[in-house]
Amino acid sequence: MLNTINHIKYGSKSIPYNLSFTTRKTLGIKVMPDGTVNIIAPIGANMLDITQKAKSKAYWILKQRAFFGMYKPNTPKRKFVNGETHLYLGRQYKLQIIKADADGIKIYRGALIITAKYINPGYLEKILSDWHKTKATVLFDEILTIALEAFKKYKIGKPILYIRQMEKRWGSCTKLGKIILNTELIKAPKGSIEYVIIHELCHLVHYNHNKDFYALQNKLYPQWEKWKAKLEQALA
Repeated sequence: MLNTINHIKYGSKSIPYNLSFTTRKTLGIKVMPDGTVNIIAPIGANMLDITQKAKSKAYWILKQRAFFGMYKPNTPKRKFVNGETHLYLGRQYKLQIIKADADGIKIYRGALIITAKYINPGYLEKILSDWHKTKATVLFDEILTIALEAFKKYKIGKPILYIRQMEKRWGSCTKLGKIILNTELIKAPKGSIEYVIIHELCHLVHYNHNKDFYALQNKLYPQWEKWKAKLEQALA
């Protein structure tokens, strides 16, 4: 996949975008939470057609970038100090740090309580990251198992599930039936996690983002747009 950087002129604004080519049949435009614009075009597509399509979506692109920009101030780098708020399953919890002989985490009355042998930020971050992954491993598998019931008629087996940190994606899948989910999803509402898992399962039926894919997603999870928006609002 060859990547190039181009620009859309829209009034006095110049919008940079990453252009890549794949074997897909239609052109796709995606605005990432960090404001990056990615355009994926079919191999052999005419550059003039790509530019015209991109310009026709310029207003929408600017709206999406502005939308994501509204939430950037809400997600500063964590300092891991008492009273700092942390997300878990879509809810904010205040961090309470207690020095102790053993490490542990529990949620109690709106507080995320970390007991730890060492209370430096790096150590606390590692404890919380491991806890998130443990919780995600259990919950994501439960949601995946339940969601698979709706896919029985499509005769797809239970995919192999991997959970790891990803910089720019909430989830991905392969044609061989492997689904990868971002650990950060454990911070999102449960409905948003369901949306991502169902989205990836739909890819096992229709691998590309074509009309059949979206028809299936609409059928199996009609409220997906609501939960997608909540996900982007919470974790952008």
